[in-house]
Amino acid sequence: MYIRGDHVELVVGGRLDVRSAADARTVLHSAVDDGVGDLVLDLSELDSWDATGLGVIMGAHRRAGRCGRRLVLRGVPPQMQRLLVATRLHRILAIEGGIGVECLPRV
Repeated sequence: MYIRGDHVELVVGGRLDVRSAADARTVLHSAVDDGVGDLVLDLSELDSWDATGLGVIMGAHRRAGRCGRRLVLRGVPPQMQRLLVATRLHRILAIEGGIGVECLPRV
């Protein structure tokens, strides 16, 4: 897993899972704490995430809200969009361009 960027926009790539969760959490929390306005997470280079990785995203979302910021997801891959819909988190998280639920293949 890698994260590059600053306190305004971060690109997350590789696997966001139990092995990378602690490092990702540290980077995301620092970015939230050090900036103002929206924090964009570009997930277009993310290969996969597990429940722990999704928990890191949700934790960053909550922290951003407490800091008066908004976490915005960009470039969410289709398989991860399906997971957000299945868990109904697409209703909570800000997703750039939204998710076309009707366009997602059924699982």
